[in-house]
Amino acid sequence: MHELAICQALMNQVEGIAAERNARSVISIVVGMGPLSGVEAQLLKHAYPVASAGTVAEGAELVIENLPVRIKCSQCGEESEVRPNKLVCKTCGDWRTTVISGDELLLMSVELEKASTNQTGGNGSATTLH
Repeated sequence: MHELAICQALMNQVEGIAAERNARSVISIVVGMGPLSGVEAQLLKHAYPVASAGTVAEGAELVIENLPVRIKCSQCGEESEVRPNKLVCKTCGDWRTTVISGDELLLMSVELEKASTNQTGGNGSATTLH
């Protein structure tokens, strides 16, 4: 299951962001995923608790946003949103198209809980990075 390896790479990226920002923990992670990415959302969600265990993101919510498939026609130049199994131009009907989105897996945002700078033991603050 390559989703575990993907989650582990995601955790490396999130831990780097959290360390750069001196965060105490991660509250949520938003990932954008296209249907042509080759990643199964359910398998990614199942692998996430294993990959995040013992990291700053342990217990954080993983949100997966579905991204549309967009193509550009090499004949008429138009861009259109299409179904993953029908990559033909909606304007002219030509099949010679290029996928311009829908095959990606993107880290879209991370919500961090920052360590408190208050010496009296305050709760810290949340920051969302896009």
